Amino acid sequence: MASIATERSSDFYASLQPAEIGRLRPMSESAWRSFLEAGIPAPKNEEYKYLSFREMVSKHFGAPTAFDCTESDLQNFGLADTDGPRLVFVNGRWNERLSHLDAEPGVIVQPFSLAPGFDFEDIGSLAKVGKNPFVDLNTAHLDDGAFVSVNGTAAQPIHLIFVCVGDGHSHPRVWIELAPGARAAVIESHAGAGASFVNSVSEIHLNQDSALEHIRIQTRSETVFDFGWTEVWQESGSDLRSTNTAFGGRLARTDLNVFLNGENCHCLMNGAYFAAGEQVIDNHTRLDHAKPNCNSFELYKGILAGRSTGVFNGKIFVHQDAQKTDAKQTNQALLLSKQATVNTKPQLEILADDVKCTHGATVGQLREDAMFYLRARGIPEKQAKAILVQAFVGEVFENVRCESVRESLQNMLMNKFERNASSIEEM
Repeated sequence: MASIATERSSDFYASLQPAEIGRLRPMSESAWRSFLEAGIPAPKNEEYKYLSFREMVSKHFGAPTAFDCTESDLQNFGLADTDGPRLVFVNGRWNERLSHLDAEPGVIVQPFSLAPGFDFEDIGSLAKVGKNPFVDLNTAHLDDGAFVSVNGTAAQPIHLIFVCVGDGHSHPRVWIELAPGARAAVIESHAGAGASFVNSVSEIHLNQDSALEHIRIQTRSETVFDFGWTEVWQESGSDLRSTNTAFGGRLARTDLNVFLNGENCHCLMNGAYFAAGEQVIDNHTRLDHAKPNCNSFELYKGILAGRSTGVFNGKIFVHQDAQKTDAKQTNQALLLSKQATVNTKPQLEILADDVKCTHGATVGQLREDAMFYLRARGIPEKQAKAILVQAFVGEVFENVRCESVRESLQNMLMNKFERNASSIEEM
């Protein structure tokens, strides 16, 4: 894998070197060696061809620092208010005071360091060393993280909050496992401010006939370099409902990989992002249909204003044994300024012959007839545009079952619209 090299790249790599190897010493050491060997991807790497890391590798990121985060800080970050168990990590460190670990029987929500019977050997079984340089970097720093185990039904959503503040680097890690027949909703909120580097990895194992709603919300400040990798493994009869949203980050890259490893699996993958100013937001998804009689439906929508750049690369692989597959992928982008750009690349690779698979991508602006309709009824131009933006993303948010989270996402969308109204009005 080609890597990027600059005059200060050695300083960049040195700043990310683990101060001390965590409890999984052999795997962490192997991961660090793998990261150094691969390096930060260069533009000629097909998976990162639309991203430039030159600004990022010119920086020196300090070690994670302590920050006295408060409940009001969490509210200021616009995090969804939920009633269930909550784990809070600030600059990579578990904040016991802000966390609520109480959960109903059969539900465990704890940091790795406290989780009863947690087997650290599970870590890395899905997001393997050598799979991706950012995964390797996260594993090299692996020490603590968020552990979620559900055996039964979690009545309340489980909230995992990762806050970054300052100009350091942090590497959040998440392990989620649902026992056979279990039901749960897990929200991952990634928020914060500063000029930091955040590199998170989540591993999700859905056992037979289990069902998970997984919502990832990224609202970093527009000076943060944010990378998120999620690996999902589904067993037969399991159901995944994924919603992936991104509003923040100077450069934000999210990878979602789902492997359907049993018959009669169902996977719903929804995503929405809003980039403005000079932001770059990149979404990569990969869906592997490995067994027969599975369904997947994917819908990603992007909004771009200012001089921002959006990227969507969605891949669906239908393996030879995956007969009777039904897979649909749709990607749509809405450009709110003449300077915004989007790069979209839907991909299908089908090795089975009895399947129904479709994909499509559209890029456009606000419809003139819709604007005329609203303006003709006395609605001001700015409000009319806000209504159309809400309607465009509404299809994604409507699939979020938790009402408070759905409302929070709608508020985040409108807040971002208000902050960037001037660049939108320059069309």
